[in-house]
Amino acid sequence: MEFRKSVVVILALASLMLAGCVERRGAPPPPPPIAYIPRPPPAEIVEMMPPPPDPRPIWAWQKGHWRWDGREYVWHPGHWIERPPHVAEWVPPHWEQHPNGWFIIEGHWR
Repeated sequence: MEFRKSVVVILALASLMLAGCVERRGAPPPPPPIAYIPRPPPAEIVEMMPPPPDPRPIWAWQKGHWRWDGREYVWHPGHWIERPPHVAEWVPPHWEQHPNGWFIIEGHWR
C-alpha cells in the first residue's frame, strides 16, 4: 500500500514537472503593422529577364519592384528564385491604395 502511494506521488510530481515543458499554442502573433506611404510608388522599371541559372524547371522570376526605405522608394531589381516543391506560382509584391495611403502586399507562393 505504501508503495502505491509513492508511485502516485512520483507520477503526480512528474506530470507537474512535464507540464512546464509542453508548448502552449495560443492565438497566432498579430500581423506586423501596415506602413501607409502618402504617395504612390513610381512606375515600374522594365527589366530584361536573363536566362535562369540552369535549365531545370525549378526557377521562378521575381520581377523588380519598389520598396519604401522610410524616406523614399528604392528599386529592387528582379532576380531568379528557387521554386519550393508543390507550389503553383509566385505572386509578386505589389502596391495597393488605401484611404490612408499606399501599402505593399509582400510577394508569396500560392
